[in-house]
Amino acid sequence: MFVGILLIVVLVIVFGRSERFRPVEAGTQAPAFTLPDLKGKMVKLSDYRGKVVFLNFWATWCKPCRDEMPSMQVLYDVLKKQNYNFEMLAVSVDRDGPPVVEKFVKEYGLTFPILHDRKGGIKEIYKTTGVPETLIIDQNGVIAEKVMGPREWRAEESTKVIMELIQKGPKDADEYKVTGRRVY
Repeated sequence: MFVGILLIVVLVIVFGRSERFRPVEAGTQAPAFTLPDLKGKMVKLSDYRGKVVFLNFWATWCKPCRDEMPSMQVLYDVLKKQNYNFEMLAVSVDRDGPPVVEKFVKEYGLTFPILHDRKGGIKEIYKTTGVPETLIIDQNGVIAEKVMGPREWRAEESTKVIMELIQKGPKDADEYKVTGRRVY
C-alpha cells in the first residue's frame, strides 16, 4: 500500500513539472503548427506573424461551441471591416471528415478561416483540455490570453486584450503571465 502511494506521489511530481504534459499558458510562445483548411490548403501559424491571432479550438458536436460561433463571426466581421492587423483561425477537432465540418460552416454562415485537425495532433501540441478553448496570440507569436470555455465575443470585456494588442502592440511576455487570465 505504501509503495503504491509513493509511486503515485513520484509520478505526480515528475509529470506535474514536465513541460511536455503541461498545457500552454499566457506568456509562452504559441507552438508552431501546420494544418489543412477545408479546401486542403496547408496553413501555418507562422504565416500570421505580425498579426493578432484569435486561435479557437472547437467541434461540431460541442453545444458551447455552437453557442459561441455567432459572436465569433460578428467579431471577425467587425475587425476585418476595420482592416485591423488581425486573423481568426478556428480549428475543428472533429474526427469526421471535412463534409461534416463544411455542413456546420455553411449552417452557421462562417466566413473566417476554418482548419481541420482530424487526427488530433494540435490537441497534443497545445495540450488542450476540451472545447471550446481560445488563445489570443500577439504579433510576436506569444500567447496573450487563454480562454477555456465559451465566451460572448460581442461583449467589450471579451475583446479587451485583442483591442489592446491591435491599438498598442505586444507587451513583454512576462506581463501576459499576470494579465492573460484563464477564463472558465
